[in-house]
Amino acid sequence: MSVKKKLGLPAGKLIAIAGLAGLLAGGAAIYVKESLSGNGAVASAGSAACPLAAEKAAAITPFSKGEVAAMRTVDEHRPLPDLVFDGPDGRKKTIADFAGKTLLVNLWATWCVPCREEMPALNALQKNLGSDRFEVVAINIDTGDDEKPKTFLDETKVHDLGYYRDASMGVFNTLKKEGLAFGLPVTLLMDDKGCLISAMNGPAAWDGEDAKALINAALAAPKS
Repeated sequence: MSVKKKLGLPAGKLIAIAGLAGLLAGGAAIYVKESLSGNGAVASAGSAACPLAAEKAAAITPFSKGEVAAMRTVDEHRPLPDLVFDGPDGRKKTIADFAGKTLLVNLWATWCVPCREEMPALNALQKNLGSDRFEVVAINIDTGDDEKPKTFLDETKVHDLGYYRDASMGVFNTLKKEGLAFGLPVTLLMDDKGCLISAMNGPAAWDGEDAKALINAALAAPKS
């Protein structure tokens, strides 16, 4: 799958955009529509709840390069159990419901152009590496009903991703308060215990070899 054709940008420029998004932490979000809704406080259990998370982060750091160079380890490795969103069946879910799986959690919206361009790549990553040990959890944060996001997914043939939704934008607002989200798209890498390992703001070529190597390294990292 050609990233250049899909995203319309050379890989080097895409990486630069993603890196710039991270450097603009604390600045005004370019792609996000602000909402006052929240999603609960994110737990800050730190190293006590995630004793091997730092070791896992160190193991995958060499793989944060090339097309996924903007994915960086976080200062505090912690669980995020209070992010509430709708699952494919419409029932409420949290990160804790995915226990046992390494997750790539991505927030996207149809009005976010980089998100739209990135979704087929995330779909390809799920198709190639998705298993009972790994899942791409792409959470749509469009307000309103399901018509626009579902139409977009159908038109772009994104059918390998589970349909996750948070029409309240509470997930984004919670991550923003925690200093993890500055715009869209935002992506989190979480281990099989629900511990946050690394994060990035901005798009990436998730269907590329660099992304696959990063995920495989996360799957091979030490387990608690």
